[in-house]
Formats: sequence, C-alpha cells, structure tokens
Amino acid sequence: MNRSKIVAVLTGAISIILAVAYLIIVQFLDYRGEMKPAPVGMLNQPLVTYTQTTGLKFTPSFIKL
Repeated sequence: MNRSKIVAVLTGAISIILAVAYLIIVQFLDYRGEMKPAPVGMLNQPLVTYTQTTGLKFTPSFIKL
C-alpha cells in the first residue's frame, strides 16, 4: 500500500474508535437515570439590588435572607 492509503485506513480506524467511545460514554450517562436539577433551596447567596443615588452612581445593597 502506498502512503495515502495507510493514512486513510489509520484515519478511519481512529474515527471508528472515537465513535465507539462516544457511544459507550453516552450509554453510561444514560444508565445513571433521570437527571434532576440541583436543589436551589440550599444556596446561601445574597441578593444584590442597585439603587440610584446622586450623580448617577449605582451602589450595591446586599440583602441577607
């Protein structure tokens, strides 16, 4: 075989290996079950509100929940 055929066969083999690896990863992720969103009730992030003061400057006000 000449060089171009070897490169074509090698590229095809790499493509098939990547495709099979992708399918295995997708099957593994699907096997884990239903995806549920993260609970937002446990987050302790402060809310930020911006109030306008003189001179059109905005100052953040933090509100603790």
